[in-house]
Amino acid sequence: MEKISHLREPMPMPDPSFPIKINPLQTEKRVVGETLFVHHWHEHMEFLFFITGSATIECGSVPIAFQAGDLCVVNSNELHYGICGSEDISYYAMIVDLSLLHSHAVDAIETKFITPITKNRILFQNRITGDKEISRCMFAIVRELEHKELGYELSIKSYLYLLLSLLVRNYVATVSELDEYRHKLKELERLAPVLKHIDDNYRDKLPVQQLADLAGLSRFHFSRLFKQVTDKSLVDYINLVRINKSERLLRGKQMNISEIALATGFSDIYYFSRTFKKFKKVSPSEWRNSIL
Repeated sequence: MEKISHLREPMPMPDPSFPIKINPLQTEKRVVGETLFVHHWHEHMEFLFFITGSATIECGSVPIAFQAGDLCVVNSNELHYGICGSEDISYYAMIVDLSLLHSHAVDAIETKFITPITKNRILFQNRITGDKEISRCMFAIVRELEHKELGYELSIKSYLYLLLSLLVRNYVATVSELDEYRHKLKELERLAPVLKHIDDNYRDKLPVQQLADLAGLSRFHFSRLFKQVTDKSLVDYINLVRINKSERLLRGKQMNISEIALATGFSDIYYFSRTFKKFKKVSPSEWRNSIL
């Protein structure tokens, strides 16, 4: 995992002695196709609990559609990426450092569940839908963290144990899914220098052979492996990185569309506009007008 450290997101906790946090409910109006968060990973488990609207969350390299009431479980060390699916999207993002549940002595909970989960020997399904028990559990944790009444730490730990027990009983990935995850992780590490090079040099031309050399592969094997790992062609992946970078510039008023196209690696404004619409379903001008 060290090889993809550039995609690792630092995850400071408000209270290091009680390492759990919930980002405030995201309620601001969004643009359909907008990036919710870029590709990143962290050691902690993350739970995205959707209250309204819809989104597509890519876990590993698999895009998954989520609706209101769904829970997205992001496993420890799992690369993930999010795209807005509706203007009215709202969701909670809960990040949990499972050291919070570590035992001070070796016991069955530690050896059978907590350590295997943190080491990815137990892997959970990413999409959970229609589970009322899990929804109640999530709402209870949110409520406890918001109010912080006396003993809230005890209550939250009890709900986290309940949440993990529900996941272990009903949503553990199959052996084949676990094997596939580990295989993809190994291949992702091989492509890590390529992904970093693209992220650092998206403004420049990125020849296939140059990227294949970074991975130590022939052009043919590189292109095939890249598609398998990212579920995107090399061209689509590079263009998606460039389009995501353009969003930040479109939020400002300092540059026109042509200047933004050039600043993000597109030599042709028309190709930039077509590509933007392909990924975001609207033109760059329409996207900018919807948020300004």
